[in-house]
Formats: sequence, structure tokens, C-alpha cells
Amino acid sequence: MRRTALVLPALCAAALAAPAILGAVQPAAGPVAAAVASPRRTPANVARDRYRHPVETLAFFGVKPTDTVVEIWPGGGWYTEILAPMLAAKGVYYAAAPLPRGAEPIEKLKARDPAFGRIRLAAFPAADGQPVVPAGTADKVLTFRNVHNWRFGGADRAQAAFDAMFAMLKPGGTLGVVEHRLPESRDAAAEEKSGYMKESSVIAFATRAGFRLAGRSQVNANPKDTADWPEGVWTLPPTYRLKDVDRAKYAAIGESDRMTLKFVKPR
Repeated sequence: MRRTALVLPALCAAALAAPAILGAVQPAAGPVAAAVASPRRTPANVARDRYRHPVETLAFFGVKPTDTVVEIWPGGGWYTEILAPMLAAKGVYYAAAPLPRGAEPIEKLKARDPAFGRIRLAAFPAADGQPVVPAGTADKVLTFRNVHNWRFGGADRAQAAFDAMFAMLKPGGTLGVVEHRLPESRDAAAEEKSGYMKESSVIAFATRAGFRLAGRSQVNANPKDTADWPEGVWTLPPTYRLKDVDRAKYAAIGESDRMTLKFVKPR
């Protein structure tokens, strides 16, 4: 772990010293907007669009219906409801998660609606004999609010995740990352427990894996989030870890401030 820890500060400094790359949110392609508007989505998921901005986010990452897309750790399938039907006819959607447990929400989606029947499952991380995303086959790899989970296991674990995502992508392919954002002025130790990550830290992991930063978007920014809550990011909605304590206050803040970063695997 020490080797990774020594390398990261230099990469962070390089990332911050580089000119800001501001990725303008492009007008949403018709298929993305149609997928977000689909009646197949559950009402509870639709209600969170105002915080997660799926049309703008997927348009920024350049997702197309002909792509092979890997979603890392899709959880309950919030983005799966959008991506899998959009990619079913002409593309490929992989749900990559720890197996077998990570497959359970995906299997429920498959059982609910034939539109999810073509989802491919892959292990992430993978043990011997488990299905994987073949190296060099993905056009897009996307991960939403997961980097902090890898960081909890140590810097080496987080780096291994970025290395694995790099291997999945075709040359010229895109890695899209959305993550809870810790202000750069904060002690980096907060990354180990708060659920927030510094943007420079995420860029450093990606850069060390071989990625090039291609764009930043503020589409998922929330200036009301000061990232210093008593129970970390889980103080805010939708978790409300403090239950009814100051619930109205946290509801007014909304979901977390998030970085939205686009990386490219060099050709």
C-alpha cells in the first residue's frame, strides 16, 4: 500500500496544476432522453432524476445505443433501468459487480421485464472461473458513487479497480465517473470514512492506470453540500442516517455535491 500512497500525491499535484478541462454538457441524444423517459422505470427512481441528472450525465459521457457499456457496481439498478433497455437492440450492457450477491438486483430486473433480459453479468472483482468483461471490448465504462467504497479498502484496492476498468476498454474508450466530492482543502484522511473523495484523488487513480482526463462537468454539483456532516455523506438524502434528526434541513440541502469526470483510454 505504501508504494501507491507515495505515487498519488505527485499525480494529484500534476492534475491540479494542469489547465481546467471543462466538459460542456452536450444536448442529450434522442435515445438517451427516450430511455430516461421510459415507463419501465420505477417511480422512486424517477423521483431522483433532479439530483442525478441522467440525461445530461449520459450525454456528457457520450453513451450511444450501439455501445458496449459496462456499469461497475450498479447496486439496485438505478442506471440499469435506463441503460439496459437503451442498449438491448444494438448494443451490449454489462452489470459488473461482486458475484453472486451483486447479481441479485439484476436478476430481479430480468424477472420483472423482458427488456432487461439481455443484461450480461460480470464479476468485479473477479475470482478464477467467474465471468468477466473481455479485455479491450468496452466502448464505455461507467461507475456512479463507488470510488469511496474502493478507497475504504485502501489506496491499493482503489487503484486496482481503475486498472481493471482500463483493461476493459477499447483504445479510445471512455471511463465516466460520478463521485461524492470532498473539497480540496480538506484533510485527505476524510476520504477513508466520510464517503467523499477529492477530485484530485480520483484523477490521480485514473491517471496512474493510464487514463487521460478528457472533461469535467458540473451537472451533478450541489453547492449546498458542505461535505462535513456528522454521519458523512449518508447524513443527506436518500439515506438520512440520522433518521428524523434535522431531517428537514438535510432534505433542503438535497443529495451530495458530485464530481462528474470523463476519462479516455489513449489509442
